Amino acid sequence: MTISITAAFVWLIVANLRAMFPSKDHHWKFAYGMIAIGIPILIGVAIQNSIWLALVLLCMGAWIMRWPVVYLWRWIKRVTGMETPSDP
Repeated sequence: MTISITAAFVWLIVANLRAMFPSKDHHWKFAYGMIAIGIPILIGVAIQNSIWLALVLLCMGAWIMRWPVVYLWRWIKRVTGMETPSDP
């Protein structure tokens, strides 16, 4: 197992363990740090192993940190104009 895969699995375990405990800011500061650490790890996995394994790990990370993904998707919809108006 390469170092990048080991780092990715450690990242997944740390993210899961931290998500088990309550936080006053709903884990947003932790999420920003984990995203900053996770992107280089994913790049390393893609370079050392394959892009497919990196995509699988990206999906696993998005499953754990779903709220940043949800807010990113809402922001993309709002910026691109895909959002439907909520007029009655």
